[in-house]
Amino acid sequence: MHAFSDEFQSDLEDLMRWRRDVRRFRTDPVDEALLTQCLDAFLMAPSVGLSEPWRVVRVQSDRARAAALENFKAANADALTGYSGDKAQLYSGLKLSGMENAPVQLAILCDEATDKGAGLGAKTMPEMRRYSVVSAIMLFWLAVRSRGLGLGWVSILNPEQLCRDLDVPESWSLVGYFCLGWPEQNADSPELEKAGWESRRGSLPVEVR
Repeated sequence: MHAFSDEFQSDLEDLMRWRRDVRRFRTDPVDEALLTQCLDAFLMAPSVGLSEPWRVVRVQSDRARAAALENFKAANADALTGYSGDKAQLYSGLKLSGMENAPVQLAILCDEATDKGAGLGAKTMPEMRRYSVVSAIMLFWLAVRSRGLGLGWVSILNPEQLCRDLDVPESWSLVGYFCLGWPEQNADSPELEKAGWESRRGSLPVEVR
């Protein structure tokens, strides 16, 4: 087994701490070679049965981006109706998407019908394919952040509508929509925490059975 140095372990902890959900981007372009380096993290990601079910769609055309942004705005307005009082006021002031400025936008999906992996591990738990995609996304996120870039996960969307707008195969389901670019500023704590929406736990509760 390869043993990593104390310095490496400390750097890794810093990387995980600085891996923030970024929503405020500069409009500067991202070099294509740099983006490719980050996306190569998917080639190292684990997946159930080696199925590699992730599918990446680059959302680049004006039409596709406009449809995604309109999707977010409609879903966000609907979400606001679920809150009232101070919570509604706070929610309305949150910046929950970087879609208007992020130079790179990606829809990352799961191919629920992939033949790769021959169904190993997915017959009893088909959701493992989506879990595999999420695992790959986290490696991608760390690769992005290690290069000074920022990544933001937009979860306030109608996934079925987005899949229709992007015209992807029916077996592909949306796992996440991501904005990528150079962050306006770096932060070592969640923006939602700074805004007073929620606070992070100080310790991990572990139950024993």
